[in-house]
Amino acid sequence: MQPDQAPSLYDRLGGVYNIATVVDDLIDRVMSDPRLNKNPAVDEAHHRVSPAGFKFLVTEMVCWAGGGPQQYSGRPMGDSHRHLSITEDEWDSFMDDLHQSLAKFQVPPAEESELVAIVESTKDAIVVVPPLGAGPPNQ
Repeated sequence: MQPDQAPSLYDRLGGVYNIATVVDDLIDRVMSDPRLNKNPAVDEAHHRVSPAGFKFLVTEMVCWAGGGPQQYSGRPMGDSHRHLSITEDEWDSFMDDLHQSLAKFQVPPAEESELVAIVESTKDAIVVVPPLGAGPPNQ
């Protein structure tokens, strides 16, 4: 870091250990959230993937996106989520889980806003919007 350069989000969050702690809590919330698991495809995915592996990839992604030295090694968001038919309501439930985890660890407002913006940048690749006139996705 250059002397006149502001610290990265990664550094302001305290690095990989602090990020991993928040991600650990978030993924535990997400994987047991009945609002998300009412979607059969999401429920099946939550029982098929290893929680530890999921936590690793999310930690890696947040660290990378926050300016840390990690490189995200997972699949693109669309490839890993599109088949789950995630709805707008399910996205909102996920975001609620995220806000609960950030509040639990007292992430400061500025850093919370930056993290939320990073997560929001993935929404278009994750949420499936049904074609006009098609009605809501099957649940």
